[in-house]
Amino acid sequence: MRGLRKTAVWLGLIGSVSLLPLSASAEDTNPQADRSEAIIAESPAQPSFHDVATQGAPDSQDMEPKDLASQAIPLAEPAPVFIEAADLKPAPVIDVPLKIPLPDTAPVTALMQADIVRMAVEGLFADDAAMRELRVSAKDREELAAYYAQAERPLIWSQGGAWTPAAQAAMERLKAADEDGLDPADYVLHDAGLRKDAPSAQWVRADVKLSLSVIRYARDARGARIDLPRLSSLVTPTLAIPDIDDVLGTVSSAKEAGAALAAYNPPHAGYKALRERLAQLRESHPSQPSVRLPKGPILRVGMKDPRVPLIRARFNLADDSDNRTVYDRRVASAVATFQKERGLPDTGVLNAQTVAALSGPSLAQRESEIIANMERWRWLPADLGERHIAVNVPEYRLRLKEGRKVVHETRVIVGKEQSQTPIFSESMKYLVVNPSWTIPPSIMKKEILPALASDPGYAARKGYKVIRKGNRITVQQPPGARNALGYVKFMFPNQHAVYLHDTPNRNLFSASKRAFSHGCVRVDKPFELAEEIMGQDGKWTEQKLRGLIGKGERYVHLADPLPVHLTYFTLAVDEKGDLKRFEDIYGLDRKVRAALNLSE
Repeated sequence: MRGLRKTAVWLGLIGSVSLLPLSASAEDTNPQADRSEAIIAESPAQPSFHDVATQGAPDSQDMEPKDLASQAIPLAEPAPVFIEAADLKPAPVIDVPLKIPLPDTAPVTALMQADIVRMAVEGLFADDAAMRELRVSAKDREELAAYYAQAERPLIWSQGGAWTPAAQAAMERLKAADEDGLDPADYVLHDAGLRKDAPSAQWVRADVKLSLSVIRYARDARGARIDLPRLSSLVTPTLAIPDIDDVLGTVSSAKEAGAALAAYNPPHAGYKALRERLAQLRESHPSQPSVRLPKGPILRVGMKDPRVPLIRARFNLADDSDNRTVYDRRVASAVATFQKERGLPDTGVLNAQTVAALSGPSLAQRESEIIANMERWRWLPADLGERHIAVNVPEYRLRLKEGRKVVHETRVIVGKEQSQTPIFSESMKYLVVNPSWTIPPSIMKKEILPALASDPGYAARKGYKVIRKGNRITVQQPPGARNALGYVKFMFPNQHAVYLHDTPNRNLFSASKRAFSHGCVRVDKPFELAEEIMGQDGKWTEQKLRGLIGKGERYVHLADPLPVHLTYFTLAVDEKGDLKRFEDIYGLDRKVRAALNLSE
């Protein structure tokens, strides 16, 4: 045959014969063809080149023999077969179903992006320098990393290069933190305007920083701004500081994220009233100057006085050059408004009391007073109890409330400056009628032991019983009319060993300033209070409780514990909406303002 030359072709694995079958004439003369067909019949699951070709390879009819042979994957050691090149013909297509499905690449791409973001989050939490820069404690770092790891999405506040609606609402609340007496500078977000095409690492950092700001706001709103043990050992409220899971889970999933974040502030009516006063003060006197008025005569409408221009400047009133020293109706009206704000008779007459108030704190100082009192509302539980007792130490008042209604109110005597009444909340559990008094160690050391050392008859004259156990001396005062606790005490066990009680020194209640005790709260008309506490079912009336006097100590247990809150407010809005001021008898208001860096 002209030009005929024999070519040795190495066929691949046995199944690969199907990829390169012989021509019809070759099948008649070459026994290898029969063997190939037999192998194909025995191995129907073996994929053909056609199966592979349909996945993107060129069609087998367009390929050169050497290209076809290169596609075969050997499974066994084949034997060489010599075939005339001229006898080769295109291979017939054999349809063998593809058993391995091809993957869908789109979801894999999205998953890989999420994984990249999660890896960036993990990297940020593993970066010690970054955590120090963000001021994250070790405990918060661990909890925050765990929260992000188990979250449904890699980031909490952003998605696809954009802030979520919850993130935007939370940011607005952070910017308005000063409405609640908090400092917006503590929650500033420099990455709020991040571009959509910013690198993933920047979005990760911005997302975590927003989480930290939201957490800090929620904790500050519940009283975490001040280290209370450093403020005073006698300020020991139990603060409900929220954990990270609670804050991020609640705020990020809320329909109104801004409202959910703001809800960490105190819900009490007293707090909200002060919040409104703060807003009114800022709105009414945005640039009010501070003045010092010299003493002078009482001024009424129509009178002239050289102090009038100072009063006009104080209230931002236009200066009438012709009558600038005249105390006219406009000036008197401004003075009357001021008097009402300060709890003074709003007559519009400039008297000595009004002059002193006008020369008092500046706008910044008045703001700081309100904010400091708002801060102390954060020391109270969010739920005061439907029925509870509240003692305001600087006011020397006790109120028994049911909801917002005051059902009993009375005067009290509180601790001296040297033996202050502590500030905390506990639950009253029982009353003691005819109590004995075991003198506490602090009083023993300061008063009783020195008196016993200098006067052997001191204990007998006071009616005290001295009990010696080894080297230890205990002094106890038996029940009776002379007992320092009077006839009844109200017990709410606490670390300070203080309580409410009666007193034989009833004349002290007539004093305007009533800081005389060793720390306990002495109650005026205690049996009336006892009946209000115990007599709801008519079982324990005042008469019945008084009938126990002189019959030894008698414990009367409450059916349900009654919350007792010992508080310290120098500003309060009363039922009429008037702002009342009380003396800062322990200097605690000043300490709070200093701790918050507020104006003095």
